[in-house]
Amino acid sequence: MESKMREAIAGLPWLEMGSGFMIGLAVGYFLKKSFKFLLLLMGISVVIIFFLESQHVVSIDEEGLSRTVSSGTAHFEQFALFLKERLSRLQFAGSASAVAGFFAGLKMG
Repeated sequence: MESKMREAIAGLPWLEMGSGFMIGLAVGYFLKKSFKFLLLLMGISVVIIFFLESQHVVSIDEEGLSRTVSSGTAHFEQFALFLKERLSRLQFAGSASAVAGFFAGLKMG
């Protein structure tokens, strides 16, 4: 039983990394998953708006819709840059490993 547990842990190389890497990995993973969730919500919203427009319930200002999406994307990008910059200032565990974990989390998520 214990040997199977060791084999399972050996298959997870991130458990061998330091705490800074793990923090960065968690933040990167969270960021990518939250971005996917926001895209899902935005897609559902746009489909509903398009349906309501086809039923002549609402009228869409395409320029306004484009500005809103651009603004939301810019805010999310600023948040991602804030997180990356904050991870680079980690001192207790090494900022380089935290940033590396962040990018690994983005790739993994």
